[in-house]
Amino acid sequence: MAERPTPKTVRLEDYRAPDYRIETTDLSFRLIADATIVRARIHLVRRTALPVGQLVLAGEELELLEIAVDGRPLAAADYALDDGDLVLFRPPERFTLETAVRIDPQANTKLSGLYLSNGVFCTQCEAQGFRRITYYLDRPDVLARFRVRLEGPQTTLPVLLSNGNPVSAGTFGDGWHYVTWEDPFPKPAYLFALVAGDLAVLEDGFRTRSGRAVALKIYSEPPFIDQCHHAMASLKTAMRWDEERFGLEYDLDVYNIVAVTDFNFGAMENKGLNIFNTAATLARPDIATDNDFVNVERIIAHEYFHNWTGNRVTCRDWFQLTLKEGLTVFRDQEFTADLHSRAVKRIGDVALLREGQFPEDAGPLAHPIRPSSYVEINNFYTRTVYDKGAEVIRMIHTLIGDEAFRRGLDLYFDRHDGGAVTCEDFVAAMSAASGRDFAQFFRWYEQAGTPRLEAEGTYDPERRRYALTLRQHTPPTPGQPTKAPFHLPVRLGLLGPDGAALPLRLEGEPIAGGDERVLELTDAERRFVFEDVPAPPVPSLLRGFSAPVLLEADFSDADLGHLLAHDGDGFARWDAGQTLALRTLLALVGDHAAGRPLALPEPFVATWADVLDDDGIEPAFKAQLMGLPSATYLGEQMVTIDVEGIAAARETAQAGLGRRLAPQLTAIADACREEHFALTAEAMGKRRLKNTALGYLAHGVPEEVGAGIAVQAREAANMTDRLAALALVARRDWPERDEVLDRFYRDFQDEPLVVNKWFAVQAMAEHAAVVEEVEGLMRHPAFTLANPNRVRSVLGVFANFNPSGFHRRDGAGYRLVADAALELDGRNPAVAARLAKAFDRWRRFDPARQRLMRAQLERLAGTEGLSRDLYEIVHKSLEVAGEPA
Repeated sequence: MAERPTPKTVRLEDYRAPDYRIETTDLSFRLIADATIVRARIHLVRRTALPVGQLVLAGEELELLEIAVDGRPLAAADYALDDGDLVLFRPPERFTLETAVRIDPQANTKLSGLYLSNGVFCTQCEAQGFRRITYYLDRPDVLARFRVRLEGPQTTLPVLLSNGNPVSAGTFGDGWHYVTWEDPFPKPAYLFALVAGDLAVLEDGFRTRSGRAVALKIYSEPPFIDQCHHAMASLKTAMRWDEERFGLEYDLDVYNIVAVTDFNFGAMENKGLNIFNTAATLARPDIATDNDFVNVERIIAHEYFHNWTGNRVTCRDWFQLTLKEGLTVFRDQEFTADLHSRAVKRIGDVALLREGQFPEDAGPLAHPIRPSSYVEINNFYTRTVYDKGAEVIRMIHTLIGDEAFRRGLDLYFDRHDGGAVTCEDFVAAMSAASGRDFAQFFRWYEQAGTPRLEAEGTYDPERRRYALTLRQHTPPTPGQPTKAPFHLPVRLGLLGPDGAALPLRLEGEPIAGGDERVLELTDAERRFVFEDVPAPPVPSLLRGFSAPVLLEADFSDADLGHLLAHDGDGFARWDAGQTLALRTLLALVGDHAAGRPLALPEPFVATWADVLDDDGIEPAFKAQLMGLPSATYLGEQMVTIDVEGIAAARETAQAGLGRRLAPQLTAIADACREEHFALTAEAMGKRRLKNTALGYLAHGVPEEVGAGIAVQAREAANMTDRLAALALVARRDWPERDEVLDRFYRDFQDEPLVVNKWFAVQAMAEHAAVVEEVEGLMRHPAFTLANPNRVRSVLGVFANFNPSGFHRRDGAGYRLVADAALELDGRNPAVAARLAKAFDRWRRFDPARQRLMRAQLERLAGTEGLSRDLYEIVHKSLEVAGEPA
């Protein structure tokens, strides 16, 4: 590999408070596409008693035009530019720094800082984009009040938005105008936002519980503004829910949302001016699926909830990222659960965790929810920080209960409103409110990895006692070879032979404590004994997925069938079915490896038939019970991932169930057809169940349903049904395939988000020539590497959701993705790094694939001028136990 300087590693242990704080920040923008002038006037005050020899203000790709301190222009000896940063020598104790810089938004393909998106000026400052706008103490523990003046041509930039409340506006010069915004709340630079362009607006209002009127506005490009009504309704629902559930009220006079086409993330919570990817904002039944509607609702709520959990109280440093993201994900999960089915929501969240975060925990990029070091902070916007972070918050909620959790959150805001704090501060508030000691629990913030929870039960009929032994063990992760025991809350119930819940009385307790309780495992092993148990029970373990662990229990297939049929906890019932399916599929993988014929066991088919016949199960939940474990989750159960075996096992199961249960599946699909479209939970559930049934039928009896599915893909009146059918057509060699795909594109070529879906279903299709098809998609006129949504819909979907294609034996999938990552790295490093994460599990595959994947990683590592983003992912993927491979 070529020698090059190693990017600097930032470590939590090296944190040092800033020498200066910033009281106020005044900014003025003269917005020109290729030569925007930014004037900054910032008031700095030294925090330390001793003089500071120099003050470094972060800067990146800025052209310095003017610089003055307290009105006096600085001489060359008073400052220096060092690798982009501005260094002030011998700064006074208190002073005003004035600078003018020139930046080029039009050339900013990184989509960080100020950039142009389809003629709209837009910012993204989290995590470190503000330094691309002006010189600043660009760190989250420096909070200031902002006043911002935006200037632009009235004809091309009629809308000028920033944080806070508008305080003045006017015209000047030859067709120019300005708007001044003032944010009364101190904020770090990462929450700064600016949007300017020719945008349409949807307006509404909200009255808070204290009676204050808030103007609500959603801006988008004019052709898409009619797709913003669902986002507006979702915003109002979220505002009311946060008042009722957590007592949190909005605090500005206006709340603005802007939807932009080019955006690296889903959305950004900038104070009073949320900037959204159009994919997370726009929804209309003919162009958005049911999942899109729920997702828009969730993301709108998530960014709104950040107003308190992230904005009013923010992070001291970026190592504390889960402090705002894990907490806010927990809050948005609760929001969706309250509005829809709690069981369905919980199952969906756990499935994402198992398929996305558990592999992260078991790979070379494993890190605690609060990492101890990073090279590029953009790489730590991960499933671990967000989703596992939310599980840690949920465990606190489980341990102390809803009332104490609410008191703890209130105390957290009372103590830290307007501050930048740490994870310790949040946990301390929860401890004070509940009286609980969280010293051991805090290991969840410091240790990486997914604990293995073993459960073993024995029943003594003579003494009517049931003993449950729980053991925990967490495998080594990079830099953490040994792990101390975690504090695990294990929610459980006991089911009797008739399926009824049994009362729970632990040894030594005078009376039973209901039919469900939370056991707390704090040691490596502990035995819990239940008394007065009348018959051998089947334990319902980890109800609600009360801890993010891998459960290894001594269940027989009959036990799992009993839980699937009778468990009162939705998650535990689903998980029993998933475990049964997992065993069946892994056995099929073994048969494939041994060269034996693959056949689906009759008892498994009978169990699924019972699920289909149970009319007491709501449609959305039944659709989830019918689902099979994903290829990713199957692979995670294997020492060496068998790509072909997994694909064969899943196809055998889907085809077998579809063929042998065809009459029941057809009846379900027919019963769930609707005369009129509705966006109710019941209607969404029926559509989901219908399309799940059609999916099995497409595998099992394609000759009977293929023509009908093609008609649905061409003519369905809503996108949920049309896209579900299109995905089934795209993955099969049916005569109608090309015509159906071409027609879909013609019908929706002017709807960018729908075109993304068209790309995605083809990139996900599991057939032999999919690599070549993806290469063809990348040559399509509608594809561009400049738009992150397009990249995700083709390359991201292919690399992460098409294991048969990405891991094709000839390595063509690996070359395709590595080539794209290299090309992207020069224009958008954050997107390139996310794409390269597809290689991080290379050691889990067979030797031939290991060689091919490693060769691509080494090719990336040996490339000159690699960004910090891509460098960190590639080199960590190549490391073994902290040493170079």
